[in-house]
Amino acid sequence: LPQALIIGVKKGGTRALLEAIRAHPDVRAVGTEPHFFDRNYEKGLEWYRNVMPKTLDGQITMEKTPSYFVTNEAPRRIHSMAKDTKLIVVVRNPVTRAISDYTQTLSKKPEIPTFEVLAFKNRTLGLIDASWSAIRIGIYALHLENWLQYFPLSQILFVSGERLITDPAGEMAKVQDFLGLKRIVTEKHFYFNKTKGFPCLKKPEDSSAPRCLGKSKGRTHPKIDPDVIHRLRKFYKPFNVMFYQMTGQDFQWEQEESDK
Repeated sequence: LPQALIIGVKKGGTRALLEAIRAHPDVRAVGTEPHFFDRNYEKGLEWYRNVMPKTLDGQITMEKTPSYFVTNEAPRRIHSMAKDTKLIVVVRNPVTRAISDYTQTLSKKPEIPTFEVLAFKNRTLGLIDASWSAIRIGIYALHLENWLQYFPLSQILFVSGERLITDPAGEMAKVQDFLGLKRIVTEKHFYFNKTKGFPCLKKPEDSSAPRCLGKSKGRTHPKIDPDVIHRLRKFYKPFNVMFYQMTGQDFQWEQEESDK
């Protein structure tokens, strides 16, 4: 069974993190998302164990399913599997995350309403529709409260999706330390891909082409009305501040905004 899980968040950078940590010789991870603690729980732990890759002594088994972070039953279920499981959450500016989430849905269902329409309960009053999953997922403080009932903060690592792009080696150093691994994945594993706009993994032995994330990553976001973005920022700000206080980490999403 896995000793560490990447539990969230959707469109935060979980795939990039998983690919990077899999470059470590002491990590074995499932490539696909098992969705055990949200959709397949009734299949039982034996089923889950069989989904896991085979490991040697001293190797860590991992999986990632970003929807765990927002699944109410997940903390209790994971805790009952193993209360010392290490949890990793990749977070990014909730406004960008929401737009990225919408962009992904749009690519599958081009007929859906515009982002602006879905984001508001009432556009004239500026009431944000917090029940829309693209927006709800980004209320990180709300979801984290649920996890903290079962797990101490010391067992949860928060990775910045932004820094995973600007300084992948720095974020990976924290991940490896948190997992108790030697720092083997370093800057020499990454190079910046200008067309995609984010780092790609080099193959350690230069044996084959570098691994970039697939076509579904780095999609161009639709242009969103600046007023809508402004209202969303205002909506998220108190939750972001609460999240910084809960985690003891400032992700500087507000600063980014004043730079723009």
